[in-house]
Amino acid sequence: MTDSQHDVVIVGGGHNGLVAAAYLARAGRSVRVLERLDHVGGAAVSAHAFEGVDARLSRYSYLVSLLPRRIIDDLGARIRLARRRYASYTPDPATGGRTGLLIGTESTFDTIGAAADEAGFAEFYRRCGLVTGPIWPTLLQPLRTRSEMRDHVLTGQSAEAADAWKELTERPIGETIRAAVGNDLVRGVLATDALIGTFAATDDPTLIQNVCLLYHLVGGGTGDWDVPVGGMGAVSGALAAAAAGFGAEIVTGADVYAIDPEGEVRYRQGGTAHRARAGHILANVTPVVLAGLLGEPAPELTQGAQVKVNLMLRRLPRLRDESVTPEQAFGGTFHINETLTQLDGAYRTAAGGHVPDPLPCEIYCHSLTDPSILSDELRASGAQTLTVFGLHAPHSLAVGDPDRMRDRLTSAVLNSLNSVLAEPVQDVLMEDASGRLCIEAKTTVDLDQALGMTAGNIFHGALNWPFVEDDAPLQTAAQRWGVATAHERILLCGSGSHRGGAVSGIGGHNAAMAVLQG
Repeated sequence: MTDSQHDVVIVGGGHNGLVAAAYLARAGRSVRVLERLDHVGGAAVSAHAFEGVDARLSRYSYLVSLLPRRIIDDLGARIRLARRRYASYTPDPATGGRTGLLIGTESTFDTIGAAADEAGFAEFYRRCGLVTGPIWPTLLQPLRTRSEMRDHVLTGQSAEAADAWKELTERPIGETIRAAVGNDLVRGVLATDALIGTFAATDDPTLIQNVCLLYHLVGGGTGDWDVPVGGMGAVSGALAAAAAGFGAEIVTGADVYAIDPEGEVRYRQGGTAHRARAGHILANVTPVVLAGLLGEPAPELTQGAQVKVNLMLRRLPRLRDESVTPEQAFGGTFHINETLTQLDGAYRTAAGGHVPDPLPCEIYCHSLTDPSILSDELRASGAQTLTVFGLHAPHSLAVGDPDRMRDRLTSAVLNSLNSVLAEPVQDVLMEDASGRLCIEAKTTVDLDQALGMTAGNIFHGALNWPFVEDDAPLQTAAQRWGVATAHERILLCGSGSHRGGAVSGIGGHNAAMAVLQG
């Protein structure tokens, strides 16, 4: 067994681990990152998903909103984000998709009979912004208590900010949505951001859907979700380059099998056992995985609830709605079967142990905004990528018979999409070098097995408010930065940290700050 000594060992080379490594190495600490796979990036990676098809798809995560510009600038990371031309398009299931709501520089509320809701729609987001705008800068600061955050949000604002705070943090968001607009489809567009990756109804009394909505709207202070130029792999690649440039050592193929709370990590690489000692160990893994490495009982963890399907198309499919072009419809977020009634109904169906029909879905076309992920030949041919994200597909459905459920969920996704198209999407799918249709599905089981995301939860557990309750302990640096564990020398640095989740780097930044200030 080989031995080594470091200031910090980071277990897991996902994007948060790379951010932490870069900050710590920049500060002069000796850092070793241990990654089980043969590449870094975790869920923020690109891949040639289809044999013989020269397209680099963002295999798991796909858009960026929560990555602060300050982290990019601090680390000198060469990360470019592109704004999508349209916000969203939502076909109306009441007309079989022959009409729909396009939201962009011009919106078409009147085409679905919801002209009266246009002002309420805008007002909903304006009021949310009264809360999310002031919260955004605090995500890279020590935690505030609930009372402190409320005072921070309300300072210098009108009395309506207090009402907005209550609507977002104290009452189920479904109530606020129904009060804001009357059309079921418009209500659904507002509700989807509260449910992506979260298994809940919009009236859930625990308010986990409200927390999810807040994180979807807080990014950059605007809530915009942008396309990473070059794909998600370009984001992780830039962060890895920054970490290595500051002197961090990144070791791939390093399978960590034990952690000692006194500051020792044991791992295997290439058939050889290694032991790395450090003053701090940063865990860029789920709390359940960390417990296993420590030999402790696993904590309960909220299950994931989504399926992701990557598609490669010869061209964009034709729509039943002839008033919009495919480029407009797929140029932002394409909502499918996501009225409020459908969303809450799908939750009840899935909670009852069945795949929702229709399955609520959202589509993103990376290549329309960033064609650089395609070869010159594919771009010239008109080929496009599609990422379809299916909601309310909980791990409890997939875990019993993973292969069968992957097929069922894939069919549910394609059927939902086809319900609003003028031609089956299968008719425009490309074939790979072996003649197989270019369809790649990733369920919660796949995330668990491939990435160690326990129960397929993309947030490593239930999201937390970006503040703590008034009686929460904040004595140590780790507690103040929201990265504490039961062990003084072990800190969380990934999505399982208090303000983790999504591709943000916030967990990595905050863990690094806790080490440097501890």
